[in-house]
Amino acid sequence: MQIKLAFVTQFPIEIGRPHGGVEAVSVNLVPALATYSEFDLHIITLCPDTSVESIEKLENITIHRIPKPSGSELINALTTGKRLIENKIKEISPDLIHAHDTYGIMVKDLTIPKVFTIHGFIYGDTLLANGKFKNIRSKIWELIEKSSWRKQPNIISISPYVRERLTGVSNAHIFDIDNPISEHFFDLTRQSSKNIIFTSAVIAPRKNVIQLVKAVKILIDKGLDVELRVAGGIVDQDYAAQLMEFIALNNLEQRVILLGRISTQEVQTELCNASLYALVSLEENSPMGIEEAMAVGVPVVTSNRCGMPYMVKHGETGYLVNPFDEYNIANKCELILNNPDLANKMQLKAKQLSSELYHVEKVAERTIAVYYEVLA
Repeated sequence: MQIKLAFVTQFPIEIGRPHGGVEAVSVNLVPALATYSEFDLHIITLCPDTSVESIEKLENITIHRIPKPSGSELINALTTGKRLIENKIKEISPDLIHAHDTYGIMVKDLTIPKVFTIHGFIYGDTLLANGKFKNIRSKIWELIEKSSWRKQPNIISISPYVRERLTGVSNAHIFDIDNPISEHFFDLTRQSSKNIIFTSAVIAPRKNVIQLVKAVKILIDKGLDVELRVAGGIVDQDYAAQLMEFIALNNLEQRVILLGRISTQEVQTELCNASLYALVSLEENSPMGIEEAMAVGVPVVTSNRCGMPYMVKHGETGYLVNPFDEYNIANKCELILNNPDLANKMQLKAKQLSSELYHVEKVAERTIAVYYEVLA
């Protein structure tokens, strides 16, 4: 007898071009879960790219795409989107629900056995965004998110940073499972031949890309022939305008390459060519970009805050830096760029750690074990 699983998450139409970490996790994990034939897997997602409800049938997988209602994420999580998701789950009548991100808020009132993976803290992200009344919006999101955590019986924590935030708020049974990345990243061969810094970060204040560009300017002023390549779409137009102005004023057009949103295959190519991966975000749980870089063996320079220090071993797989200090960022990048022996040691250590923690087959195995424990 099969176990019917409702996997409720963001799931892109273009599998090879996931937008953001939640979609990337979903497209990596779903095929691995589908190899467990005892599970009848139903993906349920609110899709912004369709106007009619659709069902896609794959081997052991059924994808239910529901047109995403207009309105804010907040409104959808509490009202229209919530009702659509609840109705679809009741129609499918699963034995188990695995919800991700804001979908956890939508399913919190259902009494079906469920697991909730927390990917981020919207109330923290909101404080770092532009826009009116962000303090008020952040406080509203905090109340809603924490209320949801209190109603969740089982939570998957993708980082010790998540556990810290849950302390004193939730009495859920917490399982520690890292985000999965595709096995293809582990099979890649690096061919870095020049000083290329790669980052996968959307253009928004939270990702702090301007500070990274400032660090690159410091390296160039010191005589290093370095190039920064940024993969990520524009999320905040005002911040993007500030970034472009800084690039133009400092004649960095040939040294800072804005790639826009690229495919997973293109990310793999960028990592193969990169000397190091840099991510100096102000708020992150467990960035997929760091995991992917480590799997390829690319040394990482990242922020010394939030979930990032739990991923990078300072001095062994990369360096932790103050994201507000461009000189600190530049210094640690320079140490790696000017020391091939150090970079090689970091490469070996990063690949070793990432294979155990992030390989999709191992993450799927741990996730299936959680399902059985919850059902038991």
